[in-house]
Amino acid sequence: MLSNARDIAIIILAFQSIVVGALMIYLLLQIRSLVSLLRDEIKPLLESANHTADTVRGTADFVSSNLVQPIVRANSFVAGIRGGLKALIGRR
Repeated sequence: MLSNARDIAIIILAFQSIVVGALMIYLLLQIRSLVSLLRDEIKPLLESANHTADTVRGTADFVSSNLVQPIVRANSFVAGIRGGLKALIGRR
């Protein structure tokens, strides 16, 4: 009786080991698929986002040097003239 229970337990454990081994192989294949997905699809997406960020950075630099800085200089010049005239005229 005890030997039958022992044999059944050994069979169950062997079957369980086979199932766990098969699931581990399936898990490894899924991890391999995930790594392939990351390398082949997400990496180009990140490179595209990086390229877009570089384009935006270049556009911001262009706008800053060709639009914002001349306007700031002109406003500073006008403010300086206005301050000088106020100092000469003596208005408070």
